[in-house]
Amino acid sequence: MIDLYTAATPNGHKVSIALEELALPYSVHALELGQLEQRRPEFLRISPNGRIPAIVDRDEDDFAVFESGAILVYLAEKTGRLMPSDPKGRSRVMQWLMFQMGGIGPMMGQANVFYRYLPEKIQPAIDRYQGEVRRLFGVLDERLAGHEYLAGDYSIADIANWAWVRTHKWSGVGLDGLSHLQRWVESLAARPACQRGIDVPPRPPRIKDGQGTDKFISEARNMVETGQSRT
Repeated sequence: MIDLYTAATPNGHKVSIALEELALPYSVHALELGQLEQRRPEFLRISPNGRIPAIVDRDEDDFAVFESGAILVYLAEKTGRLMPSDPKGRSRVMQWLMFQMGGIGPMMGQANVFYRYLPEKIQPAIDRYQGEVRRLFGVLDERLAGHEYLAGDYSIADIANWAWVRTHKWSGVGLDGLSHLQRWVESLAARPACQRGIDVPPRPPRIKDGQGTDKFISEARNMVETGQSRT
C-alpha cells in the first residue's frame, strides 16, 4: 500500500495517473493547500520542501519520496513499467521528464501566476511566460510529429507532460496550429487511467461546473503571496 499526499494540481495528477496506470494500491490524503496544510510539521517530515505530491511506500519500511518527478521514477523502477530498462531508452524517458520538470511546469506555473493570480496585470511578464510556454509546446509538437509518444512507448514522460499541457487554457495559451500535440493530448485524455487520475482527489463540483473560480483564484493568490505556489 502506498500513501499518496496530494491535491488537485498538475503535479499531484502526475502521480495519481501513474498509480492508476500501474494499478498499485494506494490511499489518498488530500491536503488543503489554501489552508497551508502542506506546511504542517507532520507533512514536512515526509516532504521537506512543503510541496505536494509525496508518497510513503508502506511495503518498503515506510519509505518516503517527495518531488513529483522523483516519485514517477521511483514507481516506474519499483514496477519495471512505464520506463525502459536499457540505458538509451531510460535516458530518452528521463530527458523528456526533465523537459517537463525544468521547462513546461515552471513556465506554465509562472504564466498562471501573472495571467491568473496577481491582481496587477504586468503585461510584459504575461507575454514573456506565455510566449515561452508556446515555444515549449512547439518543441513537443515537433517531437510528436514523428513519434506517437515522447520517448518511444508510453511512459512517465508522457504522463508528466500531459498533466500540465492539458491545463493550457488556464495559462492562456492555445494549441492552435500544433496538430501533433493536439493529437497526443486527446490520445492521453482517452486513457481510462488518465481519466481516473485527474479526479484524485475529487475536484470540487464548483470547479468542475465552472463555478467558484474567483474563490479558487483568491486562494491561489494568497499562496503565491506567501510563497506557497499552487502547483
